[in-house]
Amino acid sequence: MTGKKLAGAAALFLAALSAGAQNAEEIIRASRNRIEADTTYTLSTMILKAKNGSETRRVIEQFSSDGPDGDRLMIVFREPRSVAGTRFLTIENPGAGDDRWIFQPARGREQRIAAMDGSKSFVGTDFSNDDISSASRNADLDTHSLLREESLGEYSCYVIQSAPRDSSYQYSRMVQWIDKTTGVCHKIELYDKGNVLVKTMETLSLEMKDGRLTAMQTRMTTHAAGTSTLIMVDDIRYNARIPDGVFTREFLVTGRPR
Repeated sequence: MTGKKLAGAAALFLAALSAGAQNAEEIIRASRNRIEADTTYTLSTMILKAKNGSETRRVIEQFSSDGPDGDRLMIVFREPRSVAGTRFLTIENPGAGDDRWIFQPARGREQRIAAMDGSKSFVGTDFSNDDISSASRNADLDTHSLLREESLGEYSCYVIQSAPRDSSYQYSRMVQWIDKTTGVCHKIELYDKGNVLVKTMETLSLEMKDGRLTAMQTRMTTHAAGTSTLIMVDDIRYNARIPDGVFTREFLVTGRPR
């Protein structure tokens, strides 16, 4: 990555912070909003690693878009046959929890995901239903505090703790390492209600795509289970043309935009 390209990517993050600001909430907001794009399309490979070392491969498509009231997300499983046709829809609600539904061909109908089911595994992966939409989680839902500044490998980071305002949320706190220059979140530690570290999410690979510093490999590890899920981005397109009909319950069931 050239210095010129890195400077361009960092500008979006740094511009979102006021001069000299080190307010934890503003850093979180700037990090989550650092990539400017109305829509994003990705084709990714998931590698699920079991405790015994065996691996399972899945292929997913992900469509995201800025809607009139917030972010919208549709995930479609393409391979293998056992999960093909499974679709997951999230619609953000300002100041409230997201609306989420899942369609599984074996059931033949859509199912709403209740807030109490946010901690359940997302289609057998190490990600929970809540984790899938965590990158766009509304900063107002948490209380943020700047714990310290430290290096994480080659990166100089803000270390920020976010504690959910809603005690029913599955985690008691999330600790994030956010790059002071680019705004990239390199690592998140997730703690349960007993303050035990249960999962860690790591950004393993970054590349410049369409002038945007993009996470190309992300891994979620579940410590007690000894399992992990690696997401590798095979193709990504910013500001791709995505019909609004993709983000509907009709598409969720049929796989076809109206």
